[in-house]
Amino acid sequence: MLKKNKRSSRSSEITDYDLSDTTAMIGQRKHLSNLGFALPDVPASQVVSIRFPTKLLNALKSIGNEKDVPYQSLIKLFLWDRVGRELGH
Repeated sequence: MLKKNKRSSRSSEITDYDLSDTTAMIGQRKHLSNLGFALPDVPASQVVSIRFPTKLLNALKSIGNEKDVPYQSLIKLFLWDRVGRELGH
């Protein structure tokens, strides 16, 4: 019974954090430079919006499902492979 109470109190604690603003709990005076690593100057990726024909998107989702790969990751893999071929890599 004791374990069940611990679990429910832990669950309650997690729910409390989800429902409240926890930004006040973060020390505002601590700078990122104190963490021992530098953040990259340029983000590793950029958001792009592309419209696909419905049949193509459904086919990509189906292939991704068969390969157990998210379809957006599959699109990136396909594009990376094709770009590599075009550039002769």
